[in-house]
Amino acid sequence: MNERDVLTEEFERHRSHLNAVAYRMLGSMTEAEDAVQESWFRLDRSDTGPVANLGGWLTTVVARVCLDMLRARRSRREEYMGGMPEPVVVVARDGDPEDEAVLADSVGLALLVVLDTLTPAERLAFVLHDMFGVTFDEIAPIVGRSPAAARQLASRARRRVRGAAPTPDPDIAEQRRVVDAFLAAARAGDFDALIAVLDPDVVFRAETREGDRMPVEGAEAVARQILTRGRPFAPLARPAIVNGAAGAIIMPGRTPIAVVGFTVAGGRIASIDLIANPEKLRGLGLGASDT
Repeated sequence: MNERDVLTEEFERHRSHLNAVAYRMLGSMTEAEDAVQESWFRLDRSDTGPVANLGGWLTTVVARVCLDMLRARRSRREEYMGGMPEPVVVVARDGDPEDEAVLADSVGLALLVVLDTLTPAERLAFVLHDMFGVTFDEIAPIVGRSPAAARQLASRARRRVRGAAPTPDPDIAEQRRVVDAFLAAARAGDFDALIAVLDPDVVFRAETREGDRMPVEGAEAVARQILTRGRPFAPLARPAIVNGAAGAIIMPGRTPIAVVGFTVAGGRIASIDLIANPEKLRGLGLGASDT
């Protein structure tokens, strides 16, 4: 095996981790794969002889690439697809070990929506430190700040996340029970049953081809929205794991027309995120994922 083959093998060993970092940074599997591919190009052009920790070196490279992509995205916000992240979907199969692997390393849609409101530097500091344990000494040169300033970036991001992204209940079976009750109520047009499974402060967000709809907040307003707009589609909903949580795919045939992610917290639905933008469903994979 020549030197390049050894380098390729080492890179492939880290690819899953790099994809996970990039997806959390960008909220897009398509862009995450582009960032990881760029890290390979940079690795292939670099002298890695003095590098003692190739995994750490690659994580830093991917983080720099993602930071550049986030900054470019903000500078052309009007052109960016924006809004909701691209979902990661697994067709639900009770007790399947592949599903359990997805659940062990996933990030919910609601959290990704909040991460998209952070500055690029805040998002990088939070993702690298809080999700992957990268030290502030390592983060500082990536964002061009001191370690203390990098710590402040992560702290600000953490406060925003805690205030806006509910912590989901960990039991996927209990999540599924609540989501199934929601779908049954939607199919039946049962307003009271919907209210019973919705958190009083529930937030409903949606993105279609035309763009984002303003969030609808509060159990009664969300229930009315579901019964007005969503009831015809409820019978088409198939159980799925969406970004590691109980969710649904709306499929009238072989092609999904929407993905719905739910955050179940305290036994009730705290957020509903519906993605019906064909651009974000085009590359939808219905198998296991490391993200």
